[in-house]
Amino acid sequence: MMTKPACVFLCSVAVLLLLIGAPTAVESVTCDPSQLFPCAGSIKGSSPPSSQCCAALRSQSPCFCQYMKNPKLAPFISRARQVAAICRVSLPSCK
Repeated sequence: MMTKPACVFLCSVAVLLLLIGAPTAVESVTCDPSQLFPCAGSIKGSSPPSSQCCAALRSQSPCFCQYMKNPKLAPFISRARQVAAICRVSLPSCK
């Protein structure tokens, strides 16, 4: 029969192993250009980006390459890069 400290130790190790092996949740992004609406004035015009715009750019940044391939969005890509730089949001390099 195990002593109480040995049992506690083995249970702790088992819990630790379960936590280490548990898959981590990966945040998925839904690519939706309408989420960038707070940036319309900054991307289409010259107004400085708001904090809401910067947050939207940050959340949609993984979608940037997909947006570049969209002919309807392509005219806005250059200015979107500039606005992202102002917001200090890094955008992926696309091939």
